[in-house]
Amino acid sequence: MEFNSALPIYLQVVTAIKREIVSGRIALGEKLPSGRDLALMYTINPNTASRVYKELESEGICFTRRGLGTFVSEDPDLVKRLREEMAQELLEQFLEGMRNLGISQEEAVELIRKGDL
Repeated sequence: MEFNSALPIYLQVVTAIKREIVSGRIALGEKLPSGRDLALMYTINPNTASRVYKELESEGICFTRRGLGTFVSEDPDLVKRLREEMAQELLEQFLEGMRNLGISQEEAVELIRKGDL
């Protein structure tokens, strides 16, 4: 994974894991890699990996069972909520880009409908 220097690395890894959950590559209830393995997977510091899991836990996306590891929440609404949040964020970025080009929201919608984007 190539990291964007404008964003903290741990947030980029959090987003990557969320994408994996939304896409179904990581299932609800699935055990996540250990902090050490996560650090190796993303070539990040083990402290950063720990921070990733703390952030995911604070958002209710995963939980830790002492001695067993970290698991994705089993909440069936999780994927729907994450998908909506991520879609909203992408939409806001897209519309901001369109506004920067002088294109109104209505014009952007019309361009999408016509398939010109």
